[in-house]
Amino acid sequence: MTSPAAADLLAKLRVHGAVPRHVAIIMDGNGRWARERMLPRPLGHRGGMKAVREVVEGAIEAGVEVLSLFAFSQENWQRPAGEVSALMSLLEEYIQKEADELDEQGVQVRMLGELDRLTPPALKAVERVMAQTAHNTKMRLNLFISYGSRAELTRAARLIAEDVAAGRLTPGQVDEAAITSRLFTADCPDPDLLIRTSGEQRISNFLLWQVAYTELFISAVLWPDFGRRELYEAILDYQNRDRRFGRVPA
Repeated sequence: MTSPAAADLLAKLRVHGAVPRHVAIIMDGNGRWARERMLPRPLGHRGGMKAVREVVEGAIEAGVEVLSLFAFSQENWQRPAGEVSALMSLLEEYIQKEADELDEQGVQVRMLGELDRLTPPALKAVERVMAQTAHNTKMRLNLFISYGSRAELTRAARLIAEDVAAGRLTPGQVDEAAITSRLFTADCPDPDLLIRTSGEQRISNFLLWQVAYTELFISAVLWPDFGRRELYEAILDYQNRDRRFGRVPA
């Protein structure tokens, strides 16, 4: 439910300027949130799951076209086995609980990353929600699972090399468009706004190619406490930016 404070911010951003078409978020702080409350780390991830719903609904209300959430990195596979197992179970639970609601809200869900590394039950759930919501057009929700940007760029380079070796592409045809078309986000606009929660100030191997001209917003709020109000504050801040893309002001 939208709080009065969030509703006020939503009204302001609707008249203040253009809403970013594509918002990406590095969801950080679940572990710290749990530690501060002397709770097991998996309960921090569960708290983060509630924040996902808040932000998805807030993005729909604001008119965002694409919302990208960094849910599970390739590096996360190196965490303790118990935590990884809990994260996979949480992914299944999220899909089971939210798939019908996301479908009713007109959200198209896409899971992006090296999905073949997921556990069979998690992969089955991922494939189910993507198929169920494939026809929706209200907003696209990208959930990056088992994702790393360097691996994504390496994959794109390998695909280009294979096409050149097979004669489908000449070296002279290898340009930015050739790389972009081979990324997981080939059919999405680049993010206009990248939000990172928990106060950390790094990209963490997320969408390195795509965020070349993206506006960055660092929120001190830990992810489980991040909601509509914090999302709208970030969008309002974005609306005050002067995006020049390397050019001089008009």
